[in-house]
Amino acid sequence: MTRRILTVVTNVGHYDDPAHPTGLWLSELTHAWEVFDAHGFEQTLVSPRGGATPLEPRSLKFPNDDRSARAWRADPARMELLENTARPDEIDATDFDAIYFTGGHAVMYDFPECDGLQRITREIYERGGIVSSVCHGYCGLLNTTLSDGALLVAGRRLTGFAWQEEVLARVDKLVPYNAEEEMKRRGARYSKARLPFVSYTVVDGTLITGQNPGSAKATAEKVAALL
Repeated sequence: MTRRILTVVTNVGHYDDPAHPTGLWLSELTHAWEVFDAHGFEQTLVSPRGGATPLEPRSLKFPNDDRSARAWRADPARMELLENTARPDEIDATDFDAIYFTGGHAVMYDFPECDGLQRITREIYERGGIVSSVCHGYCGLLNTTLSDGALLVAGRRLTGFAWQEEVLARVDKLVPYNAEEEMKRRGARYSKARLPFVSYTVVDGTLITGQNPGSAKATAEKVAALL
C-alpha cells in the first residue's frame, strides 16, 4: 500500500517589515521530497491559505552540491506545485500517513495559529501517523492540542531552529518571537546540536524533528524508515 505524505509550506512572503522578504526555505522541501520520492511515497503540498508559496531569497543562493533545490527551481512543473497548494479544509487527514512541516522564517507567522493545520496534525498523530518538522517548521506544532486538550509537544523530545542560529543568521531582531524559548515554555524537551547549522534530528516515537536546513534529508530518512 502506497504511503502518503502531506507537506506543509507557508503563504507568507516577508517579516513584519515588508522591506525584509522571507518565505519557504526551498531545500527543506526538496531534500525531503527527494527522499520520499525515492521510496515511492505520494506527496501533497498544503499551506495555511492554499495557493502560492513565496520562496526565501537567501535559500536560492544554492551551494554547488545542492542539486535537488537547484533542479526544483529550474523545473517549471515543480515550481507550479508551489503556486497551487491545497487549503487545509480540502485535506482529509485519513488520507495521509505522515505530515511534514517545512521551514523558513515565514512559517513563524502563519503556521502557529492555523486551526486547519492543527486539526490535520492532531488527527494524523492520534491515528498513529507520523508528525514531523524541520527547522522553523516546528512552529506549526507550538499550539497543536490533542483531543484531551493537552499540547502535543508537552513532555516530548524535539528540536528545531535554535536561538543561537537566529543570532548567527542575523535575523534575531527581525523574527516575531524566540521559537526555541516558546517550545520550552510549552513543556517540550528541546535539544540541539553542539555546533550550529550541523544536521541534527530527534525521534520521539512518531514525532520526528530536525534542527535546521541541513537536517531536512536526515529527518525525511527517519520518517521513511518509520513508515
